[in-house]
Order: sequence, then structure tokens, then C-alpha cells
Amino acid sequence: MISLRKYDLTPVRLIFLLGLLGLLAVFLVYPLLYVIKGAFWVEDRPTFMFIWFMISDPAQWSIVLNSINLGVITTLATTLVSIPLAMVMVRYDFRGKEIMNGLLLVPMILPPFVGAVGMRQMFARFGSINLLLMDAGIIQQPIDWFGQGDLIGVIVLQVLHLYPIMYLNVAAALANVDPAMEEAARNVGASGFTLFRKITFPLMLPGYFAGASIVFIWSFTDLGTPLVFEYRRLIAVQIFDLVTDIHGNPMGYVLVMFMMLLGIAFFSLSKSSMRGRRYEMLVHGQVGRTAKRASIVTSLLIYGSFFGLTLLALIPHISVVLTSLTERWFMSVLPETFTLKYYSLVFEHHLTSIAIRNSFMLSSLSTVVDIFAGITIAYLLARTRIPGKSIIDTLTMLPLAIPGIIIAFGFVAGFSGTFLDARQNPVPLLVCAYAIRRLPYMVRSAYAGFQQINVSLEEAAQNVGATPATTLRKITLPLIFANLVAGAILCFSFAMLEVSDSLILAIEENDYPITKALYMLLGRPDGTYIASALGVLGMFLLMASLVLAGKFLGRRMGELFRA
Repeated sequence: MISLRKYDLTPVRLIFLLGLLGLLAVFLVYPLLYVIKGAFWVEDRPTFMFIWFMISDPAQWSIVLNSINLGVITTLATTLVSIPLAMVMVRYDFRGKEIMNGLLLVPMILPPFVGAVGMRQMFARFGSINLLLMDAGIIQQPIDWFGQGDLIGVIVLQVLHLYPIMYLNVAAALANVDPAMEEAARNVGASGFTLFRKITFPLMLPGYFAGASIVFIWSFTDLGTPLVFEYRRLIAVQIFDLVTDIHGNPMGYVLVMFMMLLGIAFFSLSKSSMRGRRYEMLVHGQVGRTAKRASIVTSLLIYGSFFGLTLLALIPHISVVLTSLTERWFMSVLPETFTLKYYSLVFEHHLTSIAIRNSFMLSSLSTVVDIFAGITIAYLLARTRIPGKSIIDTLTMLPLAIPGIIIAFGFVAGFSGTFLDARQNPVPLLVCAYAIRRLPYMVRSAYAGFQQINVSLEEAAQNVGATPATTLRKITLPLIFANLVAGAILCFSFAMLEVSDSLILAIEENDYPITKALYMLLGRPDGTYIASALGVLGMFLLMASLVLAGKFLGRRMGELFRA
């Protein structure tokens, strides 16, 4: 029997290995090292002056604390929402459970950047919510729900968008908790919250940390939502403002480095927690769990809670849709006139038509890159024992910890003055940025497929004379085709709506992708309506992508949203 394990480092694999490491070094490691150099180096001499200034200056430190508070509060809030949901969905059986499980993921189809447009319209001083409460006699004066430039609106929208990611991880972790452990605790008198606090939650911690790290990093580095809400005292927004003065003000480098180190710290915590999860599975094993049939009263409480949460989570979606359909929406609870003209303007307006064409081109190119790179990396990880395997794995997953704003800033700084200068032609850098940001999705999709295919099928093909390349092309790839399609769909759709890279790297109007055009439209008289129509189209694109990817990947879908 020929074993694939004997073919660990053929010349072809060596070429692919060196090529991958070279690309990751140029377009991931180099920009990050350049940022670190800019934070600690000035006029060819090392210095800690800029770091000290950030720490000692109250204005700078307050910005840092605001960003940390945003991440912590959002993570805690999503925890309070997600854990009860997971407990209900895993432990109880009731009518409509599958439908509700799907509804829980609805907020993911609307990027928070687009949702902020809807929330601003709905909760404005004379928006629908205030007018509705005033008409009902509940309030006499409009309420400033989010405050002028306040952080509350950003937190609310992030929680509504991110709780599904936390839920996916927590529910998976809870489903893997050995019921025998809980039963043993009950036998010695533990119950209720004590049982959860001392037994269930500690066993869930690896999965919880995986979700919490993603939520924190996403919230901490979010750029689009604060920009729409006009809250600028956050690290991400400060970095965005400092890009234009990248050679004159070194504070941008310092803030990017701080954000990068914090993201890597949470990424490392998540990776270590997941190693702990595998260890627990190995030691204890798993026992099948039977969901408890919910009583009528419990079912009514579940339905009421789910309905309230879903209605709240859909407010941004409803507002964006209504704004896109109205001629003018002001001083009325609901739009008084409806029109479809803004949907036609999306394809006729010079800014949006160019943006759609640009995004389609950039996303297609980046997806092609992700497919080839993702298959190669997944194959090397799943089917070989080549040297540097752990390094490739870490570098491939690093974009989950390194947000787009850091990569984009590093691109602008590191490639300034070269043929890849974003000010001259941002297309190559945008393609690379999109590809790097979504590469983990493709790698994990392909890797999951390789894990599901028994290596004996490939060994059998080689036993009858097929080369490794032929085996991969005729045997393996057709068997993992569904995984590849799911990964490609996610890579393409998320690249179409990428925010940070698009806002920073696309400088000239002719180079704007969709999200940059959407942001620029908000400052124009009819821009909000056109932007909303564009956002609705993006929402349907993402919804279709998630549904298709879920069909192909099934329960493995949640693994794509773990650090």
C-alpha cells in the first residue's frame, strides 16, 4: 500500500510552500513589521517617545479606553443575549425550533455599517420611534436616544449584529458538554445557577472564548459604524483620520500597533482555549443528549422572548428597506409615499454604478486568489507533514486577529512610493487585502472537506498509477466541491461588502468600492436614500450567500466564525 505520508516534501510541494510563505511575508508580515517600525523608529534611531506620548497624554489614553470599553461592553452584552438563547435551543425541544434557529442568524445578513444608516433614521430626534411614542402620548418631547456623538448607538448596533456569532460558538460548546458531568453535580445537590456557574459554564469556556475573541476584536476595530454615527473618539476612527498624514504624524503607527497587539493577544487566547476543548473531548468523551420537551408555559416564554429579540434585531433592516423605498421620509412614523426610483438610481448614478463594477471585479479576483491559495494551504495542512506547517497555519488564521484597518494602514504605509502605492493604483492592494482578510474562510472550508475524505481513496488512486496532482484533480477536489463552493461564496460576498480596506485604500472616486461609495453618499441630499437601496441589495447578496454556504457546510458553518 502506498502511503501519502511518505510524500511529504516533493519539489512541487516545496515550490508551493515557498510561494505561499513568500506571498504571506510580502502582503501580511511585511506591512505589520513596517507598522511596528514606524511606531518605534524615527530618523534611523529607535525611540519609545511616541509610545510614552500615547500612554501619558490624557486625550490619547481616553481614546484607547473608549475603544476597550466598546469591545468589553459589546462582548458582555452579546454574552448576556447569547447564553440564554443557546441554553434554550440546545436543552429544549418545541414547535418551530428550526425556524427560530434560522431567525437568530438574520442580523448577520446586514453589515453594521449599513445598519447604522437605518438606525440613525429610525432613532433620530424626529425619527419614527420618537414620533410613535409622542403620538401615543408616552413622551412629550423627543428623546435623544443615542446622544449627539455618543457611544450608545454604536454599542447597540454592534450587539444586534454580533450576537449570532457568539451564539454559534456558545451553542456548539454547550452541545458538547458531557451531560454525565452535570448529572453527577445534581446528585450532590447542585442545581440552577450554581450548576451552571460551577459545572456547565467552565466546560463551555473554550467555545465561549472562541466567540468572545471574535466579538471583541470585531467591535474594538469596527470603523464603519462609528463613522456613520459620527463618534470619532475611537482608535479605529483616529487611524482612519491619520492615514492622510501617514508620513507626518507617527501616532497612526502607534495606534495601529496597539490595536494589532491586542488583537493577537485575544487570538492567542482563543487558540489556546480551543486546544483545551480538544483535550476535554479526548478525556471525557461525549454522551448523547436528549432535548427536554418544553411545557406550554415555557414555550410561550420562549416564543415571546424570541419574537422580541428578533423584532429588535430587525429594526435596522426594516429601516434601511423603508428608507430605500420612500421618496422622502421626515416627520412621519412611516413613509407617506413609496417609490422604486432609488433602486434604478443605484445602477444609473455615476458613483454607485462605478462602485458596483469595481466591487464585483475586486471581489472576483480576490476570490480566485482565495480558492487557489486556500486549496493549496488546506491540502498541505491536511495531507502532509511538511516543515513549517504550524507557521503556515498561524499565518493563515492571523487575518482573523488582524483587522482590515490594520492591514490597510500597513499597505498604505509600507508600499508608499512603490509601484503598489495606493494613491496611484489601489486595485492590486485592494485585491490582496480582500483575499488576505477572507482566506481563513476558504482554508477552513477546504480543510473541513479534506478531513471528511478518507485518505484511502487517494491512496487507491495512486496505487493504480495516478500522480498526486491527478489524484487531487480527479478524486479529491470533486469530493470536496461543496466545501469549495461554500468557501468561495462567503469569500466573494464578504469581500463585496468589506469596509475598512475599502474606506482606506480607495482614494479616488473612480476606484471606490461599494462601501466607500455608500459612505460618501451619506453627505449628499438624496444620498441616504440611494445608500439605503444599495445597502438592501448588499443585504440580499449576503443573505443568499449565507443560506447557500449553510446548505453546503451544514453545522460546520459556525467554525468559520471562530478565531
